[in-house]
Amino acid sequence: MRRFVLLAAAAAIIFAPVARAQNHGEVGAFVDYFRLHQTGTNYVGIGGRAAINVAAPLQIEAEMAYDFGRAYAETFNNGAGTVSTQNSHIKVLHGLFGPKLQIPGPVRLFVTAKGGFTNFRFDTSNNSFAGFTSSVQNLRDDNVSAAFYPGVGVEGFLGPFGLRAEVGDEMIFTNRTQHNWKVTFGPQIRF
Repeated sequence: MRRFVLLAAAAAIIFAPVARAQNHGEVGAFVDYFRLHQTGTNYVGIGGRAAINVAAPLQIEAEMAYDFGRAYAETFNNGAGTVSTQNSHIKVLHGLFGPKLQIPGPVRLFVTAKGGFTNFRFDTSNNSFAGFTSSVQNLRDDNVSAAFYPGVGVEGFLGPFGLRAEVGDEMIFTNRTQHNWKVTFGPQIRF
């Protein structure tokens, strides 16, 4: 975690003069869908991102997403067709940082390549902001894997307000590379 913080701080120091000269960036929130290929499970969560312009058409972007625990339904055949729902208590935290190259205009197509981490956490607490902060604080104690995310997307703006959709492959590096679909959608604000 310290390395990630030091890398983010170094990037901010290097790119701050360029960003200040242009005084332009974006912030946004999003809903994400994450398909964990290895187990065939789907996760849904929320996240946020911030980007600064380095030089047209390049932005540097950081994002973090928290996927809630996944519930499973099981059917038991006891003559009544009883269905039982159980929570897996597995939550996923994603942190990614990297460049975004875009076509200028009110509707922008873009490509991105971000590196960072994916954290799988077994946590019996309820899905809440406290669970998210606990996940961030305990990153060093849990299963953190390196991740690389190439993606493509589109964003459109009316004045400073816009919407963004993105799809990509979040590659998680453990014993072998695992390819996982990730889709995000949400509002953006330009400043």
